[in-house]
Amino acid sequence: MLVLVVDSSTPAVTAALVEVTAEGVVPRAQRCTVDARAHGELLAPQVDAVLAHVDARPADLGAIVAGLGPGPFTGLRVGLVTAATMGQVLGVPTYGVCSLDAIGHPAAAGEPVLAASDARRREVYWAVYDGAGQRIAGPDVAAPAVAAQRARDLAVTVAVGDGAHRYADVLGLPVRAEPRYPDPTALAALAAERVRAGAPGDPLTPLYLRRPDAVVATARKSVLP
Repeated sequence: MLVLVVDSSTPAVTAALVEVTAEGVVPRAQRCTVDARAHGELLAPQVDAVLAHVDARPADLGAIVAGLGPGPFTGLRVGLVTAATMGQVLGVPTYGVCSLDAIGHPAAAGEPVLAASDARRREVYWAVYDGAGQRIAGPDVAAPAVAAQRARDLAVTVAVGDGAHRYADVLGLPVRAEPRYPDPTALAALAAERVRAGAPGDPLTPLYLRRPDAVVATARKSVLP
């Protein structure tokens, strides 16, 4: 089954095509551009590009997998709205996966690992995975020092992700080079069981983890001098 994967939870805007078979997940095409200010401009052309790369049409898709975040409001919405809209139009199921899982799960190699992405405001989105790649803490958002303490409590020995690179001096852990951003093949692999089973699609609820900066005004302001 041909599956579209999208993720816009980090500055890396990603679209990919994979083939989900009974044996596993086979990457077919991928486009990824790191630009925190251009999620809306980049994602749709990247979807078109990966389809064209394998000479496929949207109607050839059997399912769509989307990273749910955590991530900033504006960027994260782009990927989820794109996935949900395409799923409705094409009549195919959509499946959501925590984006941090696509960083921490593939990085696990028999030892606990901290996955962290940049949450801005001098904070990170973080989660901890055991040696088998199963999430055992998080996702959450916190100052890097708080995430580091939680990681130490769980005997973490290595960190991964863009947030880990940015705050390596605070985390005090060795940082693996990759994956720095959510791996689309890992996103698909984490949803593969649902895809193969033809499970009902997910509502794609975003993992924002904190309130937006913008708030509704609670009182009218006078415009008179």
